[in-house]
Amino acid sequence: MNVDDLLTGIYDRLPDLVDAAVDGLSPEELCRRPGPGANPVGWLVWHLTRIQDQQVADLLGVDQVWVAGDRAGRFGLPADPADTGYGHTPEQVAAVRPDSAQALVDYHRAVAERTRAYLAGLRPADLDRVVDESWDPPVTLGVRLVSVAADDLQHVGQAAYLRGLLRS
Repeated sequence: MNVDDLLTGIYDRLPDLVDAAVDGLSPEELCRRPGPGANPVGWLVWHLTRIQDQQVADLLGVDQVWVAGDRAGRFGLPADPADTGYGHTPEQVAAVRPDSAQALVDYHRAVAERTRAYLAGLRPADLDRVVDESWDPPVTLGVRLVSVAADDLQHVGQAAYLRGLLRS
């Protein structure tokens, strides 16, 4: 199997997993925390999408999908490209208020389409290119893409689990 096909296969699973995690949930359910300090389904899906959006936009050298149009407004947030959810306080988590499950799906699909197009243009040798020298060892493109996918898969699994708690 070609490494590019492998990466595309991993990322192509995410939109359906996101859809399943939020399907039919009301705005209130998307924001409901299972316990004090816990992250709700809506925040988890928003965060995993923000991370992919930020990282892929950075790799492409373009603006994030997040800052286009009124996407951020559908979440009750400003279009701050630096706000991905890392280090959010409980109050910041509570401020992420998607207006619907569709807002999450639409945002994730737009980011997934950009990611797919980016992956389609990669060659195996591209994956060895260093994209971040601030780490020891420096981070290659391949490592960055695997890291983002792993983070996204972890968070979509958490969201699916929380959905089950909401619906039980």
